[in-house]
Amino acid sequence: QVQLVESGGGLVQAGDSLRLSCATSGGTFSNSVMGWFRQAPGKEREFVARMRWSGLNRYYADSVKGRFTISRDAAKNTVYLQMNNLKPEDTAVYYCAAGIRLSPSLSDYPYWGQGTQVTVSS
Repeated sequence: QVQLVESGGGLVQAGDSLRLSCATSGGTFSNSVMGWFRQAPGKEREFVARMRWSGLNRYYADSVKGRFTISRDAAKNTVYLQMNNLKPEDTAVYYCAAGIRLSPSLSDYPYWGQGTQVTVSS
């Protein structure tokens, strides 16, 4: 059974950095596409970043480009989202997801973690 478990969220000030982790288990991820999404209060869940498990084909939402970096440590079966220069508008629950298509669409990711809260104060 595929499991994705996020961690690393917290309360930070604008301009700070955080690194989110997504520990994966229960499946073979070598052919997977790993994605990060977020959902702010009262808003729909939106795409943040994605890449192939190999590390290739990284793609970011315009709102985070140049500030966020998706990566993975294959030995640890963990995917990361490094978030720098955080802004109050980055406040959201962040979710890790796994699929097989290079896509920003939620429907292309059948596996999801439980989410981790990131709050950025001004």
